[in-house]
Amino acid sequence: MSRFNQFTVPVARRMPVIILADVSGSMSVEGKIETLNRAIAETIASFAEEEDVRAEIYVAVITFGKDGAKIHQPLTAASVIQWTNMEAIGSTPMAAAFELATTVVEDKNQIASRDYYPTIVLVSDGQPTDERGHLTDNWKQPLQQLLNSPRASKALRLSMAIGADADYEVLKEFLQGQPQDIPVFRADEATQIRQFFRWVTMTVTNRSKSANPQSMPIIDYSNEDLVF
Repeated sequence: MSRFNQFTVPVARRMPVIILADVSGSMSVEGKIETLNRAIAETIASFAEEEDVRAEIYVAVITFGKDGAKIHQPLTAASVIQWTNMEAIGSTPMAAAFELATTVVEDKNQIASRDYYPTIVLVSDGQPTDERGHLTDNWKQPLQQLLNSPRASKALRLSMAIGADADYEVLKEFLQGQPQDIPVFRADEATQIRQFFRWVTMTVTNRSKSANPQSMPIIDYSNEDLVF
């Protein structure tokens, strides 16, 4: 037997990034959905360029709008994703998005035990509604189930409010219980959506290159281009 066979090439552990994207009808105005599509596509492309033996970044996108919450982009290695643009239509069924996110995060067929803790990103421009488009607080229990689930409770969670009509309290509650007090990012203009996702990209890639990617990084949100 060749002595070279005694050595194995280390296999990178997966680092999941799960984006919960509001695709309600209000996202169709002022260039919001177009900018969000571009920002996510750019983020995936940046992740695809990262090469590290410790971590390979995987991305999933869950949308919530017409017909509830859906997996728009299954959890896949960023390096092979062919991004398909999202469309904005319908209400804001955030409760369904939290339920689906819990299912994905806790599914060991999608996120294995050896994978790194995920990063979960919530993006919304409105207030949670039911299936008929009426304002509701039905998101509270699904959110608590997500935050209390074994893996999501250890995840890095980030959120962005798009425009003045976004529900800051929901987005803030999504961030609760983390080692560091992370504020809600504000995007008052569509261009700031891309700034947020550039920050997300930097945060995740820095974590993937750290000495211990499993530990939660200290988040730097002092960048003057970011609004909280």
